[in-house]
Amino acid sequence: MQVFSIVVPVYFNELNLPDTIPQLLDLEEKLPGYRLELVFVDDGSGDRSLEVLLDFQRKYPEKLKVVKLTRNFGSMCAIQAGFTVAGGDCVGMISADLQDPPELFLDMVAHWEKGIKVVFAVRSDRDESRMQKFFSNSYYALLRRFAIPGYPSGGFDFLLIDRQVVDEVNRIHEKNTNIMSLIFWLGHGHVMLPYVRRSRAKGKSRWTLGKKIKLFIDSFVAFSYVPIRLLSAIGLLVAASAFLYGGFVFYAWWFSKIEVKGWTPLMILLAFTAGIQMTMLGVLGEYLWRTLDESRKRPSYVIDAVFGQSDNPSGGMM
Repeated sequence: MQVFSIVVPVYFNELNLPDTIPQLLDLEEKLPGYRLELVFVDDGSGDRSLEVLLDFQRKYPEKLKVVKLTRNFGSMCAIQAGFTVAGGDCVGMISADLQDPPELFLDMVAHWEKGIKVVFAVRSDRDESRMQKFFSNSYYALLRRFAIPGYPSGGFDFLLIDRQVVDEVNRIHEKNTNIMSLIFWLGHGHVMLPYVRRSRAKGKSRWTLGKKIKLFIDSFVAFSYVPIRLLSAIGLLVAASAFLYGGFVFYAWWFSKIEVKGWTPLMILLAFTAGIQMTMLGVLGEYLWRTLDESRKRPSYVIDAVFGQSDNPSGGMM
């Protein structure tokens, strides 16, 4: 019997879990020949998410594993932690808030049985505000254009991957990355299943603006040379403009005997170039900080305990 694992990152999902877990458990009846393994990763939730998970784990000890991280490390790290614990022949990933339809896993498994190693559930539309759609679509359009060609225009964080792909991701140990983009970057043959993402019915999203900005920066620094090359292009352009302007001022003073005035334009020029320089230093600092972070070899996450893996909880870090 083959094992189908589903990794679910959990962060302040106390209200969602009583609905999410039964719906995921129901999948086993619809997948004959498969044993279901649910791996929930509590990413330092400050509510009763862990207690709810442990209650269900005691009711279904053969089907549920609960991974407790020592603190909040972020959703990408929680997914990575779940991948290290999941033991399935194929592994799915879904959010805990039921905005993605769990029944779509049935189609994903059918494609995996045909030899497809990666199945992406791609958002064709979202039940969200126009502003949210605009920023999401802009992010994925930029990612597709400047970082990862062919990336799904609607994005995804709901997928199924083969055991081989899981092992490849587990070997990478890359920090400050977008694990979805990393899976796509690996280049395995894939299938995209379109669906409409539903609105959140319960609880409040913890996907804050700060986390979105970090994901945006991580995605482009990790998968694109465009930011650093853009700095070089801007530097050359500003330098060339400065030389041309300097030549013009010298010509006007030397040959035309025109008195060179312009304190205000000079201040504007200095402020403009200083702003560009500070922006460049900020982008360079992002690259240097990530290099430092990788060189320190600190773990991306720390597992405090795993409930349901063997008889006793165990801990570890990666």
